[in-house]
Amino acid sequence: QVQLVESGGGLVQAGGSLRLSCAASGSIVSINAMEWYRQAPGKQRELVAAIIISGSTNYADSVKGRFTISRDNAKNMVYLQMNSLKPEDTAVYYCHALIVTETIGGTYQGSYWGQGTQVTVSS
Repeated sequence: QVQLVESGGGLVQAGGSLRLSCAASGSIVSINAMEWYRQAPGKQRELVAAIIISGSTNYADSVKGRFTISRDNAKNMVYLQMNSLKPEDTAVYYCHALIVTETIGGTYQGSYWGQGTQVTVSS
């Protein structure tokens, strides 16, 4: 079974930095995309950053220039380096991945979510 395990969340003062990590495990054929989402109380979950199999990245306008998504293909891990954090960055951050696994009938691309990790930025 594919599983995503996150780490790195916590409490930090405005202007500080955090690095989130997400490790994928299981019978993985390929990881087509790894992403970070966040959701604040009462707000819709939003895509923060994404990296696809080609290495191309995409960021929400609100985090461009401050956040960097990267991956380690050999370890099936994705990272989110968050610098110059602001109170409005406070949210639960979720790792999400599109992962291809091998099944009896062939290959299958599934959508997988991590458990979420709380990031709180104080002023």
